[in-house]
Amino acid sequence: MSQSVRTRPEGSGRALSEAYDTALLDLDGVVYAGGHAIAHAVDSLATARSGGMRLAYVTNNALRTPDAVADHLTELGIPTGAPDVITSAQAVARLIAEQVPAGARVLVIGGEGLRVALRERGLEPVESADDDPAAVVQGFGGPDLPWGRFAEASYAVARGVPWYASNTDLTIPSGRGIAPGNGAAVEVVRIATGAEPQVAGKPLPPMHRETILRTGAERPLVVGDRLDTDIEGAFNGEVDSLLVLTGVTDGPQLLAAPPQHRPTFVDADLRGLLTGQPEVTEAGDGFRCGGWTATAGTERLELEGDGEAVDGLRALCAAAWTVAGEGVCELDSGKALARLGW
Repeated sequence: MSQSVRTRPEGSGRALSEAYDTALLDLDGVVYAGGHAIAHAVDSLATARSGGMRLAYVTNNALRTPDAVADHLTELGIPTGAPDVITSAQAVARLIAEQVPAGARVLVIGGEGLRVALRERGLEPVESADDDPAAVVQGFGGPDLPWGRFAEASYAVARGVPWYASNTDLTIPSGRGIAPGNGAAVEVVRIATGAEPQVAGKPLPPMHRETILRTGAERPLVVGDRLDTDIEGAFNGEVDSLLVLTGVTDGPQLLAAPPQHRPTFVDADLRGLLTGQPEVTEAGDGFRCGGWTATAGTERLELEGDGEAVDGLRALCAAAWTVAGEGVCELDSGKALARLGW
């Protein structure tokens, strides 16, 4: 992907599953939500795999081990092995191992996924700030993580122990809605200590490096639902991306995306892997995709036509991103998006 400013979603004459050798798929909001498969995910991934595309699952959620994630996906009807799962726990464990002595103790504030990843790198997980840790690592620990764990992290960080975070996602999708993520927990320790952690997860380079090292992908396509992690991570790694609209990103956020948050492709769900992508073309003062034409007025984005809603959204992206350039579009999009059901 070029680092020049993207002003419209791209088209593709080939199915994305044929144009790219590996799909680097986010999990929450893309493949499943609240433990249940998202509509069309299972069948779409099976078809992509049968056509020769490798599927790798890349998650900022450091709670579960790759084995546990693989088992869950297999139960959902998506046959997966542990080597196909890459977590932010693995990325942060590698980062720590490169900076502390071999076999060092690491204070863990999080779940089993972090402990397994640290042991894989020859590091020793410990539970207390009084265990003389060489590092503190913080990852998502689930809804039942005791408050006292944040205190242990704060005690060690305040003493000058290097602090690491698997990721800083402020929210995480659940079956009941949007819940606080690891980034919210990181804020607790930051407020208590005034310190800043080194972060490994998406959208930062350590996670992309971990993914490429483990998959060997040559033509990867990042598939995600979050602009500030999945899409920005693809931008930082200079690879293409597909945003699916089954997770946290809504129409207004997409239209207001700054350059680093603009995906290569936009589609409703994972069926987008199996098809080409329509071109967004200039049409007079606006942009056309499918049966829709979008233009940028003086105060708002305008949309005319009919057809598939996602085509209208693609056209609106072109109008919004073009007028925004290297900034963000501040035009009112409410009426235009309402025509599409957003």
